[in-house]
Amino acid sequence: MKRNVLYIEDNEKIGSWVKEELEQRGFSVQWLLSGEGAEKEVNQHEIVILDIMLPGLDGFTVGKRLKKVAPAVPILLLTARTSIVDKVEGLQFADDYLTKPFHTDELVARLEVLIRRSGGTQSERISLGHYIEVDPEVQMVFDKRTGEEIILTGKQHQILMYFLRHPNQVLPKEQIYEALWEEAYITGDKTLMVHIHRLRQKLERYPDSPEIIETLKGIGYRVKL
Repeated sequence: MKRNVLYIEDNEKIGSWVKEELEQRGFSVQWLLSGEGAEKEVNQHEIVILDIMLPGLDGFTVGKRLKKVAPAVPILLLTARTSIVDKVEGLQFADDYLTKPFHTDELVARLEVLIRRSGGTQSERISLGHYIEVDPEVQMVFDKRTGEEIILTGKQHQILMYFLRHPNQVLPKEQIYEALWEEAYITGDKTLMVHIHRLRQKLERYPDSPEIIETLKGIGYRVKL
């Protein structure tokens, strides 16, 4: 299920990048270059990402108006302004405050937390292949045929959840390894390959012809949703 985001950012380079990153991760993003018209749109969304330095009305004014119109919709301020004064003023109405530069993984994690807290989305299971389902809220994996949980090892679970945080993206094996093992990848290391092989044994109908965890030879892996 796509989560609807209202994104207000006047910097076209940053806005285009953030919109693309979020859409690759399963969000539906409506991007506005100013706060004009935002009050009419806010109730159609589960969360707002708001810059402070906007043309016309600044983000503080826009945010306060949006909160008045839609008090249940969380607001994340995403801004280059880092002073304590700005943060204190922003958090008078906003639910979170993230400063630029930032990593997309952190932005997505903060969005997910705010949406869960607001009750803006219910846990909906993600289907993988023909008979695998993942409940992202409790991070459990199920066999749809039996309804039973599929037990993964700690590392298998980390690998699968990392794929689900980056759906439809081609992930280099070096990136996956360094993110999950927190150490530099050494060319030729088979550790990740072994863990993915064992994960496929639990998830795939035909592990030798995988339909869930796709291998891109010489590059890495991808999970399509």
